Amino acid sequence: MVIGSGFAIVYSSLIVAEIDAVAGADGWRWSWLVLGVTVLAAAITCGLLIHDTPVKKGLTPFGREGDDVPVSPHAAATAPSPWKALAHLSAIYFLFGFTYPIYATFIVTTLVQERGFSDAVAGQFWMWLGALSLLSGVFGTLSDRFGRRAGIIVVFVLQGTAHLLVAAALPEAFLYVSIVLFGVCAWSVPSIMAAAVGDYLGPERAAAAFGTITFVFGIGQVVGPGIAGVAAEAFGGFQVSFALAAAMAATAILLTAFLKKAPD
Repeated sequence: MVIGSGFAIVYSSLIVAEIDAVAGADGWRWSWLVLGVTVLAAAITCGLLIHDTPVKKGLTPFGREGDDVPVSPHAAATAPSPWKALAHLSAIYFLFGFTYPIYATFIVTTLVQERGFSDAVAGQFWMWLGALSLLSGVFGTLSDRFGRRAGIIVVFVLQGTAHLLVAAALPEAFLYVSIVLFGVCAWSVPSIMAAAVGDYLGPERAAAAFGTITFVFGIGQVVGPGIAGVAAEAFGGFQVSFALAAAMAATAILLTAFLKKAPD
């Protein structure tokens, strides 16, 4: 499901570039109009096709056959309490919300203003990031196989490295490596978190729990780019902003390493 974000980035990059080429100075107005119509079309599609429960479509929930697997006594004894798990997951998700929009918001500006790339080339970087992010769903499968903790740690290692490569004064080739590392896992944490709240709090509380951690995640999305922008103005560039994102990603790795295993 998360690869939809990747398709959206590729679509928006292509359509905005075409509109700008045709409309000139008013291109940004037409771009917003087209994107707005696209969102409204998506809303109408959801209203027509999506139902609250599978029962309305004569279906059973995917994976229902495995819902009655008993929890082993050892797993139940060593698993964290639901509320501690919720707080722990919220903290990790906050750090993802803090770090990823710093890259998504400022990478194009950094390429143009600090690395001398043209707007067109920087836009192509953004499009390639979107295309690479189609692989983000792989990390959900990885977390199914090796656990939520391992999946989240791998993502933060890749994204933290991507931030460091931009923060460091390295040759241009390392920027391409950074785009690849960030792109392949760009939207993967939300899918892992959606599964994790079900693991730790059960299917009955999963929706409410995911809403709670998403609220905390949203706070991170507000705070992270804000602090990064202020830091860039104070230090005259975005290097310190990307270094901050890398440090927060490292903090997330440590927090995730202490995440207890959910009941089997």
